[in-house]
Amino acid sequence: MAAKTQTTALFLCLLICISAVYGHKTRSRRPCKELVFFFHDILYLGYNRNNATAVIVASPQWGNKTAMAKPFNFGDLVVFDDPITLDNNLHSPPVGRAQGTYFYDQWSIYGAWLGFSFLFNSTDYVGTLNFAGADPLINKTRDISVIGGTGDFFMARGVATVSTDAFEGDVYFRLRVDIRLYECW
Repeated sequence: MAAKTQTTALFLCLLICISAVYGHKTRSRRPCKELVFFFHDILYLGYNRNNATAVIVASPQWGNKTAMAKPFNFGDLVVFDDPITLDNNLHSPPVGRAQGTYFYDQWSIYGAWLGFSFLFNSTDYVGTLNFAGADPLINKTRDISVIGGTGDFFMARGVATVSTDAFEGDVYFRLRVDIRLYECW
């Protein structure tokens, strides 16, 4: 009976110690910074070189680099350097550039994987925000991970909710990016 009492006392002491150590480290679930940007992607299709901000750099054997592969753009790898604006107007002054890649990785539906950075060099923001994640295009909104940053966004972590704001076939699309940062330095 004494051994059972000692075991119970030891367990309670351990439980109290653990709750004391981890009980004070509750994290706030509210974002420390919220931002909204739009980025505009104009794909090169063989005739629009002066306006293009994105180009297909790899395609499947049955595809080519001036048209999206069929079906569902599967296998296309695109590199982009798109303007970022504060509103949905392509001709608004850019506050930075979205630079990176996306590739279409699903055979039976439209879906892509994104890896890109927002590069800022304006009076409002200086630095970068880095993003990576899957983009299931059939969903109205998609969450992409914010995996870091520099400058004003040093070591930022959070979530970017992406939604397609407009598109014109394969030539142009505009994404609205709602950024919620949960780690800000």
